Amino acid sequence: MSLEILINANAHEARAAVVEGGVLQELFLERASRRGLISNIYKGRVSRVLPGMQAAFVEIGLERTAFLHASDILDPRHTDTGIEPSRPEGIRSLLAEGDEILVQVVKDPLGTKGARLTTFITLPSRYLVYMPQGHGVGVSARIEEETERERLRTTVQDLINPSDDGGFIVRTAAEGAEVEALRRDMIYLRKLWEVVRHKGLRTRAGALVHGDLPLHLRILRDLLRPDVERVLIDQATAYREMQEFAETFMPEASTRIELHAAPRPVFDLHHVEEEIQKALDRKVSLKSGGYLIIDQTEAMTTIDVNTGAFVGHRNLEETIFRTNLEAAVAIARQMRLRNLGGIIIIDFIDMEEAEHRRQVIQALERALATDHVKTSISSVSPLGLVEMTRKRTRESLEHLLCRACPTCEGRGFVKTAETVCYEIFREILRQSRQFECQELMVLAHQDVIERLLDEESAGLGEIEIAVGKPIRLQTEALYAVDQYDVVLM
Repeated sequence: MSLEILINANAHEARAAVVEGGVLQELFLERASRRGLISNIYKGRVSRVLPGMQAAFVEIGLERTAFLHASDILDPRHTDTGIEPSRPEGIRSLLAEGDEILVQVVKDPLGTKGARLTTFITLPSRYLVYMPQGHGVGVSARIEEETERERLRTTVQDLINPSDDGGFIVRTAAEGAEVEALRRDMIYLRKLWEVVRHKGLRTRAGALVHGDLPLHLRILRDLLRPDVERVLIDQATAYREMQEFAETFMPEASTRIELHAAPRPVFDLHHVEEEIQKALDRKVSLKSGGYLIIDQTEAMTTIDVNTGAFVGHRNLEETIFRTNLEAAVAIARQMRLRNLGGIIIIDFIDMEEAEHRRQVIQALERALATDHVKTSISSVSPLGLVEMTRKRTRESLEHLLCRACPTCEGRGFVKTAETVCYEIFREILRQSRQFECQELMVLAHQDVIERLLDEESAGLGEIEIAVGKPIRLQTEALYAVDQYDVVLM
C-alpha cells in the first residue's frame, strides 16, 4: 500500500498526517503557542528533593516544575565505567536543593503533571542517536535482519576512536545506509554536543539550552523511510527548509519532497480533516456494522467492542469472532491516530473458543507491530479484558484539540429537567423557612421553566400553597439545563 506524509503548516500551527493506502494512520500537531518539549535540553535548578519519592522537582522555566526521578539521574562518579551501581544512600547523594544541572525532557507536561526529565542526554540525527555519557553501540530492534544488524553495529564501532567519549544507537532509518552517511552523522552529533555542552555552561538556570527541530523537519528526520512515496507540504517557506535539510542529511530523499500548490487545501484533498473530526468521536463504526466505544479518563482508556448491526452469515460465535478480528485492527489504528497512552483496557466481545481468543490477540499484536510507540499487552484478565499499555510521551489528540465541556464540566452528562424541577422545589422550601420575603422568583433554563408550567404545574401549585407566597418563573437564556436560582423578593 502507498505511504504518504502530508504536512499542513502556517505561522500558528503545523500538522503532519501519515496516510497509508489513502487512510489516515497517525497525526502530529504542533502549535507556536504550545510547542512540544520532548528532547529539549534545559539548564535546571533543583527546587526540592523528596527522599520519600526518590525524586526531585526541577525549575526549568516552565509554568510547573518538572519531575526528575533518581533512576533518571546519571551519577558522575561512574561515567568512566558506564556501570550504574545500586544507590543505598538515595537521591540526596546525587542532588541537593539549589544544584544546577543539565536535563532533557522525556515526557511533555500532561494534565496537572509537570514534564518528566532525565540527565541521560541523547541527541538524534537521521541515522544515529548519540549518548554523550553512554557507552557502546546499540541497534534498533525494528531492524530485524541479523546480518544487517551486525553490519551496522560493526560499522559504527569501527568509526568510533578509542579516545572518543559516548555511545551510539543505530536508528531504524539506518537500514541499508552507507558508511559515509553514518560517518557524517557521527561527526555532526559530536559537534552538536560540544555546542550544547558549552552553551549549557554559560546559560542561566531555568533557560532553554537546545531545542529540538520544528515539526516539519522532525518528520523528515524521524519518519521519512524508504517506503514513504512522497512528502507533500503546502507552505513554501517550510518546503524550502525541508529541501535544505534533505540536501544536507538525506540527499537521496529530496526528490520525494513536493510542494502542494493546488487551490484546495492538502488535508481537504486527501480527506484528512474529515478523519480528524471522526477521531474526536466517542463511537467508531466498523465496516461490518459493529462499532467501538472509546472513553478516556485520567487513570486509563477503555475500549468496548460491540457487534451492532453485524449479524454474520453462520452462527453467533463466528459473528463475534469476525467482529473482534476487525476491531483489533481498528483499535491499533485508533491508538496511533488519537495518540492514546498509559493503561488501555479492551473489552472484546466474549468468545467461547480458546483458538478464537488466541487469534484475536495475535491480530492485535500484528496491527501494533507498525506502531513506533512502545506497546505491551500484559495479559487477558479473568473477566476476558485485554490489559495493555502504550507509552505516553505527549498529549492525546483529544486533549490537544479539546477542553472539558463547560456545561457538564467533563462528566459527559447533565441533570434532566425533571431532576432540576425537584431540586427547585426543595430549594424553595429551604429558602422560605430561613428568610422572610414577599414572593419568590425562579430563574432557570427554558426547558425547566416549560416543565414547571406543564408536567410539574400541580407540584408547583402545592409548593406555592405550602410556603404561602407567590412564585414567579423567569427563563434565563444563558443558563444550562442544570443551572437555576431561587431569588427572594
